[in-house]
Amino acid sequence: MKSAVETLSPTRAKLTVEVPFEELKPSLDAAYKAIAQQINVPGFRRGKVPPMVIDRQVGREAVLAQAINEALPQVYNDALRENELEPLSQPELDITRQDDEGLEFVAELDVKPEVTIPSYDGLAVEVEDAVVTDEEVDTQLDAMRERFGTLSDVERPAADGDFVTIDLQATKDGEDIEGAQLSGMSYQVGRGGMLDGLDEAVTGLSAGDSTDFTSQLVAGDLVGQDVDVAVTVTGVQEQELPELDDDFAQQASEFDTLEELRADVRERLGRGKRLEQAAAARDAVLEKLLEQVEIPLPESMVAEELTARRQSIEQQLAQAGMSMQAYLDEEEQTVDEFEADLSDRVRDAVAAQFLLDEIAKTEEFGIEQQELSEHLIRRAQQSGQDPQEFANHMFAHNHIPELVQEILRGKALAKIVEAATITDASGDPVDVTNLRPDGTLGDPAADEAGDGAEGDDAVAEYAVGGADESADESADESADESADESADESADESAEQGDAKA
Repeated sequence: MKSAVETLSPTRAKLTVEVPFEELKPSLDAAYKAIAQQINVPGFRRGKVPPMVIDRQVGREAVLAQAINEALPQVYNDALRENELEPLSQPELDITRQDDEGLEFVAELDVKPEVTIPSYDGLAVEVEDAVVTDEEVDTQLDAMRERFGTLSDVERPAADGDFVTIDLQATKDGEDIEGAQLSGMSYQVGRGGMLDGLDEAVTGLSAGDSTDFTSQLVAGDLVGQDVDVAVTVTGVQEQELPELDDDFAQQASEFDTLEELRADVRERLGRGKRLEQAAAARDAVLEKLLEQVEIPLPESMVAEELTARRQSIEQQLAQAGMSMQAYLDEEEQTVDEFEADLSDRVRDAVAAQFLLDEIAKTEEFGIEQQELSEHLIRRAQQSGQDPQEFANHMFAHNHIPELVQEILRGKALAKIVEAATITDASGDPVDVTNLRPDGTLGDPAADEAGDGAEGDDAVAEYAVGGADESADESADESADESADESADESADESAEQGDAKA
């Protein structure tokens, strides 16, 4: 086999391959054998038809075409390895010759660009202080109080913060919209996140009152269109919250005093702050390193990733009951600004992948089976799937190499983050190396004895599987953990006291 490469651009190559007939002989023999099993020729047993007879029956060209189809994938992969090309897309393949002299074909494909790694020793970045304010602690405690609040019926118009029971029916041009009706739904006035205009419509209504307003549906065939909504309030309830004192601390948690509970909430919020800070440090270090290198990007890969990101955002908005226009209004963005911002983020993400891949290759990182298993479990948890089912799907659809690459990128990111000098806004050093995945700080001596693997995992986790979302979710989980656990432990007790609002 002979092959040659023509560079069309930093991310596009033209591969020309010539294969002499002798190298195609095994595939040709296999084609004759396979065809002999498929045809019936008088005077010959199935599978025993000679090649010359097959040539007369089906044609030499058909046999040769089948042999080439069988040989082509392996020949193409061999040519990629021979020329050290890393493909990023399926090739545009053109067979220029196939006859008894051999095979010749040309393939154009997107390839991974060459990346020169800039020095990442001594990078200096600054992140915000990881400070938990009294207001944040109070907000968390108020959320806990709401979990243990009780609801009581009132005979007055609904006000902000009240819970109303409502019936809804949406119509378009006087016709009921299928699937756009609700009955007996409980809704907190002022909470938002449902239909635009609902809060204003129900405020001031008493039980039995009805009104109409215009809004836009966030799902269905009429999404984004103006519709008429009729709402009827069938009940109004006032929420009564327990006093924030030692009795509440004992009711809502394992602590005896409010101060102990407050300290625990502050510590848990602090974990989330440290995770947010680590994510910010990761982003800052990676951004600074990317500024020092020019990485050409294949437009096909950027376009594919852009489409995937856009669809993911639209799905998340639909699940949250929000239209794209409502999201843009909330973010104070136009469609063009949203698209430009998304394009910039996608380009940065693709460039970061190429850079981290090259660092992982240069550092000769490897992975252990346990690392892959832990990563599979983490990805399954992030997607809300059963770990075994998730793993089976990944193996069945050959996604394991992608997961391996994610782990290697995580290790590369950990390498450059740990080599950087990170300080907070107050000028104090930020410890990322000893940060654990739960937001606590490990013992440096213990981590050193364990080769620092725990700190590496904490940093690397942010490089893979939706890094930005992981950081946000981890912070939110740490912030809510105290309230969640306390609510679970006291659920029975709260039920005995009244209608608990969970």
